[in-house]
This record gives sequence, C-alpha cells and structure tokens, in this order.
Amino acid sequence: MDIEFKKKWGIMFKAFIIMLILLVPRTLIDIYGYDTVPINPVVGAFITGAIFTIAIIFTGTFTDFKESEKIGGELAASLKALYNDSRVLPLPDEAPVRVFRTHVRDLHKAISNCFKENNFNLHDINHEMNKINNDIRILAFLNVAPPLIAKLRNELGVIDKMTNRVEVIIRTDFIPAAYALAEVATAGVILLLLFVKIDPMIEGIIIFAVISVMLIGLLLLIRDMDNPFEIGTHTYADVDLETLVYLDSYFDEQDKEMDKLQSEKP
Repeated sequence: MDIEFKKKWGIMFKAFIIMLILLVPRTLIDIYGYDTVPINPVVGAFITGAIFTIAIIFTGTFTDFKESEKIGGELAASLKALYNDSRVLPLPDEAPVRVFRTHVRDLHKAISNCFKENNFNLHDINHEMNKINNDIRILAFLNVAPPLIAKLRNELGVIDKMTNRVEVIIRTDFIPAAYALAEVATAGVILLLLFVKIDPMIEGIIIFAVISVMLIGLLLLIRDMDNPFEIGTHTYADVDLETLVYLDSYFDEQDKEMDKLQSEKP
C-alpha cells in the first residue's frame, strides 16, 4: 500500500474492519428479533452527546497537534542560525568555529536520531548542547562581541525550550480521564445501536455502520494524534519533520563552499 494513501485512509480502514466485525452481532440481533429498543428522543440525545464529547476531546488534541507542526521547522531554523552565525564571527583562527559547527551538526544528528528511533532521549540532546555551551564560553574568552555571544545563547535557549516541549508532548497523554470518557461514550453508543429497532433491516445496518465507523475512526485518530512525533508505517497522524532532514544536505553544501573558499585564499 502506498505510504501517502495509507496515511490518508489507514485509520478509516481500521475503523471499517472493526465495524464489519460489529456488524455480525448486529445482524444476528436483527434476525432473532432482539432489537427491542425503540428510536426516541432519549436515544438521539445520547448519541448526540457522545459525538459532542468526542468532538471536544478531538479539538483539544488537534490544538496540540498544530503546535507540534511548528516545532520541526523552528528547530531547523535555530540550528541553521547557530551554524550560519559561526561563519561570520570575526576570528583570525578558524579552529574554534570549526569545532563549534561540528558540535552543531552533532546536536542536529542527536535530535534527528531521537525522532527516527521514536525514542526522544533528552539526556543525549543535553549532552550535545553542553558541548555547544562550552564552545560559546571559549568564543567569549576570545573576545567575540557580546551581542554575537548573546545571539548564540538565545538560539541555543530556543532549541532547549523546544526539545523539552517535544519530550513533554511525547511523555504525557491528553487528559487520560477524557480518553476514558470518550471510550465509554463510544462503547455505549455502539452497544445501544446494536439493540435499536430500525426497519427495514438494511436501513438499520447502514445507520449502524456509518455511526460506528465515524466514532471508532475519531477515537483512533485522537489516539494517534496524541503523539504527533511518531515515525513509521504503523502511524497515520504525524508532523512533517522533512525540514530537519534537509539540514544534513544544507550543512554538507555549506561545508563544501567554505572548504572551497579556504582553498582559494592566497
């Protein structure tokens, strides 16, 4: 199955399979006449209330997801800024800034590996950030202008803030009690629909199928969106981290350009 197609329709496919399984008892209940619950305003209100509850939880999760979408680009921008700022530091000896750029690349690699392995190891990231902190300290001793030092520190602080935010998003769930409520509401609606009497039978099956797919699909989507930084074929709602991946090529191009400029110097 194509990756883009799977990302778009994978959750619906899962929900459809679960719905087909649930159609078996629903059909048997219809055939044997156990569908004894009449359609009335109370049943409609219960279904509406369950959908409304799930919609509220989805809205909260979606807000966190939209915030997470910005993190990849902002991390890439800060790493690129650190790297490029080192190229304009007025130092007669290029060795300290070359070490600085190497450590920026190491930090980028540590962050990228955490995302690729679905294991956000803040300890490794902090270890690489400490190296850059020490590099900035050395640059301060070499009398680099304080505004440039402050800018480097600010960019590193932004990266620190965002990596901690990513770790918190991955580690915590969106109100576990709300998830429990949504799951109970979905189960309650499906259980009720199993015994609701709708004639003719084919009409009842269609209504049951549509409502079940919608509720189960929303529940699966909320679960998947709760950790938007997962990467793999088993996930469907992930944020785009391609900007971070592109940095490898960008750094390589800039390194080649700098080596070329150094070789052309008399």
